[in-house]
Amino acid sequence: IFTDSICVPGFDPSLSMMTGITPINPMIPGMGLVPPPPPTDVPVVKEIIHCKSCTLFPPNPNLPPPSTRERPPGCKTVFVGGLPENATEEIIQEVFEQCGDITAIRKSKKNFCHIRFAEEFMVDKAIYLSGYRMRLGSSTDKKDSGRLHVDFAQARDDFYEWECKQRMLAREERHRRKMEEDRLRPPSPPAIMHYSEHEAALLAEKLKDDSKFSEAITVLLTWIERGEVNRRSANQFYSMVQSANSHVRRLMNEKAAHEQEMEQAKESFKNALTGILTQFEQIVAVFNASTRQKAWDHFSKAQRKNIDIWRKHSEELRNAHSEQLMGIRREEEMEMSDDDSGDNPSKKLRVDDSALAAQAYALKEENDSLRWQLDAYRNEVELLKQEKGQLFRTEESLTKDQQLQFLQQTMQGMQQQLLSIQEELNNKKSELEQAKEEQTHTQAMLKVLQEQLKSAKELAEINGHDESQANEINVLTVALVNQDREKNSEKRSPGLKSEKEALLIGIISTFLHVHPFGANIEYLWSYMQQLDSRISANEIEMLLMRLPRMFKQEFTGVGATLEKRWKFCAFEGIKTV
Repeated sequence: IFTDSICVPGFDPSLSMMTGITPINPMIPGMGLVPPPPPTDVPVVKEIIHCKSCTLFPPNPNLPPPSTRERPPGCKTVFVGGLPENATEEIIQEVFEQCGDITAIRKSKKNFCHIRFAEEFMVDKAIYLSGYRMRLGSSTDKKDSGRLHVDFAQARDDFYEWECKQRMLAREERHRRKMEEDRLRPPSPPAIMHYSEHEAALLAEKLKDDSKFSEAITVLLTWIERGEVNRRSANQFYSMVQSANSHVRRLMNEKAAHEQEMEQAKESFKNALTGILTQFEQIVAVFNASTRQKAWDHFSKAQRKNIDIWRKHSEELRNAHSEQLMGIRREEEMEMSDDDSGDNPSKKLRVDDSALAAQAYALKEENDSLRWQLDAYRNEVELLKQEKGQLFRTEESLTKDQQLQFLQQTMQGMQQQLLSIQEELNNKKSELEQAKEEQTHTQAMLKVLQEQLKSAKELAEINGHDESQANEINVLTVALVNQDREKNSEKRSPGLKSEKEALLIGIISTFLHVHPFGANIEYLWSYMQQLDSRISANEIEMLLMRLPRMFKQEFTGVGATLEKRWKFCAFEGIKTV
């Protein structure tokens, strides 16, 4: 069934960009979809097409070709306009079946239809029929004739199939590129196995083999970089490192052999160069003999010219080779002079002596390495013994240290509590003594006043004084009591020196009343310093100590957190009074 969405007005062909590939125009020659168009210079001659039900007459060749819209990507659908009114689907199918297989036809009530073909190249054949006049049978009625206009049509189904094809091509291209990259990519190095005692034993054997040394040394390097070396595997790694070190001697021997080969090659090159130079000398001598008058006169002019050119060329080559040979000899002389000017004359040893010395040095190194390995074993045994002996000691010492620490902390807390209790006891004792003194003083004053009253009454009775004199005596006694009380208060607390101290006491009382848990002297001093920057912490503390009934000192915390705080206690003193 051909859906209504086959022709979409205003369809945007740029949606092909979502596939990620530049859309391919099937009209481009060489793409294999459409044969290349004929050259534009040659006019195309169209012929009459006869069908069973109708006849197609070609357009005037002098007229310009009919216009077409831009071809959508993957177009398989054409728009056919200008159909005769009496044309049926069977007639349309009969005409356009000559272009290729038709999958669907949708005919409108008006004089046009949409035809969908099986392949894209069939659309170009249908476009060829554009401009033809179609006549049904042999009728001359207007309803039985019409001029065809064939153009590309945009269809969602065509575009979807084209996108699927493009995605398939893109997948194939990606796969091809990936296969090419995989083919050109260098082979990855073989995976290095994890460390184990079995693998370490195999690696140690490989390290001793000269042919497998390069592969084994990479594995050893990877293990060391991974951190596989520990106390258990240290000896195995040491033996493998020692095996790697033994290859140094082999490499030095190989280097010496290559140097000897190079010296031999130099010597053979020098000998060959000397032979070539002697032959050059002989050739030059032949040319020189040929240029002498006895032989020179018998040669022609051209022969003389050639002999002269050959002679010059051979002389140049001889000079160049002689300079090269002299350079080699100078280098040898410089090496000889360097050996002669050396500080140690024993450098000129024979090959046998150097080989013996290298063997002795190798034996010495092997002996040293064995001795160091034995020392390492001894140290490990001693460490194991010490660890086994110290296991129990460490646990006991840890528990003892913890107990001691706990006891020290409790002792410090108890000492601080004792100090605070002693201070409180001293304060209570001083308060009790003051109270006793006040009590004894008041009792003594009461006795004195009682005696004075008795004596005053007796005098009044004897002398007959009036009541006014008695009142004066009472007033005097009350004044005396008040004076005594003032004296006692002055004894108990010395008076304030200035108005500034009174102001400070008021501010400190308000501050400490706001802080019911007290405040240390530094906190109090920092607050007071905002009001008066010249005041010191010592001055504030002395003022607080002078007024024990207004401010009291307490200790809070334990150990390192022990802190001395001041509290406002004037209201407590009033309640007790």
